[in-house]
Amino acid sequence: MSKTLKVLIINGSPRKGGNTSIALREMEEIFRKEGVEVETVQIGNQDIRGCIACGTCGKKGACVFDDAVNELAPKFEEADGLVVASPVYYASANATLVACLDRLFFSTPFDKTMKVGASVVCARRGGLSATFDELNKYFTISGMPVASSQYWNSIHGREAGQAEQDEEGKQTMRTLARNMTFLMKSIALGKEQFGLPEKEPWTPTHFIR
Repeated sequence: MSKTLKVLIINGSPRKGGNTSIALREMEEIFRKEGVEVETVQIGNQDIRGCIACGTCGKKGACVFDDAVNELAPKFEEADGLVVASPVYYASANATLVACLDRLFFSTPFDKTMKVGASVVCARRGGLSATFDELNKYFTISGMPVASSQYWNSIHGREAGQAEQDEEGKQTMRTLARNMTFLMKSIALGKEQFGLPEKEPWTPTHFIR
């Protein structure tokens, strides 16, 4: 396998260098040690509006709102893996990140099958599992294998820098990065030998006609 693997990380936190960044730093270091090219984009402090279901992306292949979403699209297409990370707000992800992911996944026409996905969540105390599940749904609807770790991909901290004290959380991030790298390498080898899985034509079934 000669291709350099690439990971795109989307940080949904509005705080630069905050606890979410601490978790991602652990992953970034492992990716680089493993020879994986990694790029982190912080979008939690950007002005990103939600999807308005206008359908323009189906015609032009890009979102009608030309902001960070359209800038992320080619990076996502080129990447072998995607990490999305968020602090927890009311047992949910940052609304800016959700708006970004809704539009990014819906507006991009390229095949996402077998790109590896991983979600990372950070909270003072609770709401981690609900947010973790929320973010993983973007992957599982898109044919993307989900990378796992030794625990749910979460880290704790309230004030900036407190996540440094969560040794198990940081270890969980390092393990996640190693597991994700293994999956990406395995999938790359599998694609060389076997190609992607056969796809049936989509059969939409509507419950109200």
